[in-house]
Amino acid sequence: MTRTALVSALALVHVLLFPAAAAAPPLKVVATTGMIADAARNVAGDRAEVTALMGPGVDPHLYKATPGDVRALQAADLILYNGLHLEGRLADVLVRLARTKPTVQVTESIDESLLREPPEFAGHFDPHVWFDPTLWIKAVERTRDALAERDPASKATFAANADRYIAELRATHEWCRDQVNRIPRSDRVLVTAHDAFGYFGQAYGVEVHAIQGVSTDSEAALKDINALVDLLVQRRLPAVFIESSVPRKAVDALIEGCKARGHTVRVGGELYSDALGAPGTPGQTYLGMLRHNVETIVKALAPDAPPAAPSPTGSASRPAEAPATPGPGGGAP
Repeated sequence: MTRTALVSALALVHVLLFPAAAAAPPLKVVATTGMIADAARNVAGDRAEVTALMGPGVDPHLYKATPGDVRALQAADLILYNGLHLEGRLADVLVRLARTKPTVQVTESIDESLLREPPEFAGHFDPHVWFDPTLWIKAVERTRDALAERDPASKATFAANADRYIAELRATHEWCRDQVNRIPRSDRVLVTAHDAFGYFGQAYGVEVHAIQGVSTDSEAALKDINALVDLLVQRRLPAVFIESSVPRKAVDALIEGCKARGHTVRVGGELYSDALGAPGTPGQTYLGMLRHNVETIVKALAPDAPPAAPSPTGSASRPAEAPATPGPGGGAP
């Protein structure tokens, strides 16, 4: 056997005996929210281990990093965050880490002309872009590119996975629009705890009202509650909605205010707003969250509508993994 043949044979034996050495290990990706983590899992497949800092029911507006979060971020190969002031209390940590570690705002490629700028949010954009799947596609594409920058050898895999997932997003967007159209136009009024559903309203022709503004980092004002009671009573609206990541106290105040004025309003259901649901719930994935919300809204606002068409994407691919035991505030221990 020649020297060249011997070297080749030994290399082949090494690969067979130690296959892990032949491929780069999966990327360690840390995402701030469940929605971003879900996108990263769908795009990366088995080429990344994805961790979400904020678990089910956690409010990102109020979230503070735990020591475990900081350790996870420091150990990451890539950090993905929403931006647009969603993770307000994490901002300083993310800025520091960005000096030494790839840290990507997944919403940065969305055209600013498509972003909401609510007057009560002091000149900032509304960060809840995931409620319009056509905008969230841009976040998925930025996630794809960020992964490819860190693992160029897997670029084709990321591209193929992203194409598949984006096709599911587009199909779900069409389904959501068809379902909302089952609600009589005059009844398409969504009243929630905080202004998380503005993009949803724009995408599907729904009038949206909320007790609090875009951020939950403030108390609900009595004048805002009274104004919404006036709206509910005057228009005889049947339902209001609570959110999985926001306390329901202010919504209950709306119901009591309407009752005092002779109008009965019920809770139409719980919507996922700023966080995905726990594993095993309908909202454990981004697509599942969208479907659950739309089905809940239609059932409450159009109870006599014909049965819904089945969703085109089933239960969504790659559901979130069961989270580790949370530390204070919902983060890593």
